[in-house]
Amino acid sequence: MVTQTYLAYDYPLLSAFWTLLWFFLWVMWFVLLFRVVLDIFRDDSMGGWAKAGWLVFCLVLPFLGVFAYVIVRGREMGRRELAQARAQQRAVDDYIRETAGTRGPTSSVDELARLSEIRARGDITDDEFRRAKELVLSSHAAEARPTSEPASTPTPPGPSTPFTT
Repeated sequence: MVTQTYLAYDYPLLSAFWTLLWFFLWVMWFVLLFRVVLDIFRDDSMGGWAKAGWLVFCLVLPFLGVFAYVIVRGREMGRRELAQARAQQRAVDDYIRETAGTRGPTSSVDELARLSEIRARGDITDDEFRRAKELVLSSHAAEARPTSEPASTPTPPGPSTPFTT
């Protein structure tokens, strides 16, 4: 009598790894299935009957339907996902700007006007205003400078002694 043995079941640790592998593949299959179904409903270029056809195909013959959808419409699926992610990021950025009260980068004039309002209210002293004004003007002057720096002269080779006694 010939008995067939499986290597994964001869060793308990390999059995655990084998079970984890199948569980991972099972979860990934459902993730792919749900992403395809969501993409079917998200696609604006497909009509209602096409959406119904793809949905029935993916639910009646799930393996064949999902793999056919990914092969036929996978590229557009990625583009729609990317467009949705970019739209969400823009919405979050707009919300943050609206909540923070800024609409883009501020100029030095805006910052100086805000500083003078704070000084007029008495929240900061004249010395603090002067230091903040210097900081604003120096930071905006640094941003306005061209990014090309002059070429540095090479140092001649030789022994370097960073510490002198």
